[in-house]
Amino acid sequence: MSVFPDVINVSKLELSAHIGVPEEERKVAQRLTVDLRLVPMRDFSSLADDLANTVDYFALTRRVRALAAERPRKLIETLVDEIAGCCLDEFAVREVEVELYKYILSDAAHVSVRVRRCRV
Repeated sequence: MSVFPDVINVSKLELSAHIGVPEEERKVAQRLTVDLRLVPMRDFSSLADDLANTVDYFALTRRVRALAAERPRKLIETLVDEIAGCCLDEFAVREVEVELYKYILSDAAHVSVRVRRCRV
C-alpha cells in the first residue's frame, strides 16, 4: 500500500434533511451539503477499468442523500457519523472523511462537523 492512498472526492453534495434541536426547526427540510473523501479498498492501478472493482460514487451519493432524508435528527453530529458508517458498511471503502455543512446562522457562512473513520 502506498504512503499516499488513492482518493475519490465528492464535493458539496446537496442534501435535504429535517434537522435541528428545536422541534420547530425540524418541521421543514433544510439544505445541507457534504464533502466526502473516500479511500477505496483497491488502488486505482488495480481496477482494470471495471466499475465493479472500485467505489460506485453515483450509487454512494444517492444512498447518502436517501440516508439524510429518511428521518428527522436533532444533531448534525449524528448525521455525519451515520454517513461515515454507511460509506464503510455498504461500499468498498476502507477509509472515509465526511464534512457536513449546515447553513443556519445568519452571521456565519456555515457550521460544519467532520469525522474520519476507518475499517477495523
